[in-house]
Amino acid sequence: MAIEKRSLRDVFGTFVTGVTVITTIDLNGKIHGCTANSFSSVSLEPPLVLWSQAKAARSYDAFADGPRFAVNILSEAQREVSDRFASDANDKFSGVEWSPGAGGVPILKGVCAHIECRKVANYPGGDHTIFLGEVEAVFKSGLPPLVFAAGRYLMATTLSL
Repeated sequence: MAIEKRSLRDVFGTFVTGVTVITTIDLNGKIHGCTANSFSSVSLEPPLVLWSQAKAARSYDAFADGPRFAVNILSEAQREVSDRFASDANDKFSGVEWSPGAGGVPILKGVCAHIECRKVANYPGGDHTIFLGEVEAVFKSGLPPLVFAAGRYLMATTLSL
């Protein structure tokens, strides 16, 4: 039985998620980033996380070929950052404060937390690729996270981080 894509998206949208910007640096030294809510922890020993990206994304080759990525977990004050990295803008980093992490991968300022990873595997996932990363460094700011469900941003102000 075929499932209608809009219905499937609507059902997936009932799952409240955090909002991340995944960043990397390509083999030519150019930085890339994209908004993703397809992020999840996998294992504590060894420390592993995953995220997935559409194969049609403009930055796909950078993530598929690059050896590292960072998961920037956005704070609730970063809706504009989420929107910028979800867009087709040519220079997504323009006006966004960041500093280089391991291997030069961008770490965004003002985030709730960030996770620096060494990519250990790519797995096919339909029209997406699943990237598995081993966690090498973490940071938590204590700022409340930006959350998303049903196609809109929500506030998680009742969380005590």
